[in-house]
Amino acid sequence: MAKYSEELKGVVRALYLRRYTPKEIASELNLPNARIVYYWAEKYNWADLLSFESTEEAIERRYQLLASRDNKTDLDLKEMDMLIAHATKLRAQSNKHKEKMASGQNSRQADARDSNDDEPRRKRKYKKNDISSLTQEDFDAWADEHLFEYQKHLRRNIGQLVRNILKSRQIGATWYFAFEAFENAVMTGDPQIFLSASKAQAEVFRSYIVNIAEQYFGITLTGNPIRLSNGAELRFLSTNKNTAQSYSGHLYCDEYFWVPNFTKLNEVASAMATHDKWRTTYFSTPSAKTHQAYPFWTGDEWKQGSKKRTAIKFPTFDELRDGGRICPDGQWRYVITMEDAIAGGFNLANIEKLRNRYNAATFNMLYMCVFVDSKDSVFSFSDLEACGVEVDTWQDHNPDAARPFGDRPVWGGFDPARSGDLSCFVIVAPPMFAVEKFRVLKVIYWKGMNFRYQAKQIEQLFKKYNFTYLGVDVTGIGQGVFDNIQHFAMRVAVAIRYDLNTKNQLVLKAADVVESQRIEWDKNLKEIPASFMSVRRTTTQSGNAMTFVADRSQDTGHAEAFWAITHALHNEPLNYENKPKSRWNLRNKAA
Repeated sequence: MAKYSEELKGVVRALYLRRYTPKEIASELNLPNARIVYYWAEKYNWADLLSFESTEEAIERRYQLLASRDNKTDLDLKEMDMLIAHATKLRAQSNKHKEKMASGQNSRQADARDSNDDEPRRKRKYKKNDISSLTQEDFDAWADEHLFEYQKHLRRNIGQLVRNILKSRQIGATWYFAFEAFENAVMTGDPQIFLSASKAQAEVFRSYIVNIAEQYFGITLTGNPIRLSNGAELRFLSTNKNTAQSYSGHLYCDEYFWVPNFTKLNEVASAMATHDKWRTTYFSTPSAKTHQAYPFWTGDEWKQGSKKRTAIKFPTFDELRDGGRICPDGQWRYVITMEDAIAGGFNLANIEKLRNRYNAATFNMLYMCVFVDSKDSVFSFSDLEACGVEVDTWQDHNPDAARPFGDRPVWGGFDPARSGDLSCFVIVAPPMFAVEKFRVLKVIYWKGMNFRYQAKQIEQLFKKYNFTYLGVDVTGIGQGVFDNIQHFAMRVAVAIRYDLNTKNQLVLKAADVVESQRIEWDKNLKEIPASFMSVRRTTTQSGNAMTFVADRSQDTGHAEAFWAITHALHNEPLNYENKPKSRWNLRNKAA
């Protein structure tokens, strides 16, 4: 390992505090790569020494830095042009806002002069959450500049009484609807309600609205609920709040295909938007066909109990992708896949990288709006859904701390990359008492086949967590990783060599833990239940024994999160209570 002098570290630190990027520092000082700069910055907490700067100050500082270079590259010149354009835009927005504020002030002063001079002067009260300066032109200009085409299409269809949107993951739908609700509240004064499975999920809407108002319109919003100066209220509720249905207004229900009790959510939603004036918007990434909300999406719920309705056809999947349709039940349904989003200008994700990362079933569910048919799956979606929790309840785990879990023991699981997919490492907290459950504290993915780099990353994790067991699949680069962690993990690392018996034991253990509700993970990590659902039953080539597959292929990737978790759980024997609770018992393996 290369040794670096304290003098060199001092120079790197000085450039870092002048806000050079790690890549620029590495290039300037001929360092082998930027990784060492990131490492020093984290180790010595250099980020804490950086002073706060506004967006305008950051643009000016970066421009001056680029301008001082003697031999500017084409990229430097292009970046300078972009900085100037952005600074000009910010200044124009600021001046426009100041002009409106000044105009409003002059108007108020004129009104004061026209009033009865004999009346005592009253000190004007500050208006909380004052949005009086915003106009429809402001929102139209902002939408034209910041929204992608599919988001603009949603905005054009805001008048639909019930919108039901099936969407790809991570395309900015929640962010868009936060803007839409804010605009509608400002322009109409109507109340807006955000209903989610949990309070924390509902608060995501609030943070988006506050950030949009502050960052783009220069308005600070406070309070919960948020009460605007025109009387509009924006409420952020969860389905487990008994008073939720006491309110009424335009309603937004997010990720409803991942709500454990959709029937309850829909009852609450219907009560909130009973009046014809109020709109309801449902939107979600798909999950499994066995979910309670699936008949609601397909229209089968509307058809139940009516022979006449049963014969009525609903629009096809492709028709719903083509701009949406008003369906026989009155709902406007719209499908937005990742392909559709990219075609509409979305440029924040690479679809080929996503295809490469996940197996076909998981990719199609998360990004192509295809429901998982779990009839052949070892795991039921309802069981997996119950394992997702709000990690804020884990008071003993602080991911940002030097020792996130203190000295409590944890188990690790490592699933190596095949050609073209990712390696996965998980940290699982085993139960210490009978009432506790396994908890998936962290899921980490590493790209590529560099086993030395991955071994180094595992070594860093060992410095932060107290590992007492680490299960490593020694297939492929797994053997290289296993050999390179021996100097620090010899006592806890266990090689897992795949054969029919081992694979069956891994799946059986996972099935027992999930069905017994003895494991929890972050409910926002949707790839975990998706990877579990990709595990299905099959027979060996001879047909003499049952086994399990998870669409592991060198071309499409595999259910790496599932296998990594099973490698960690492998430390607990199948008969930890003398008899397994799972219906997937050992006799299922018999020939």
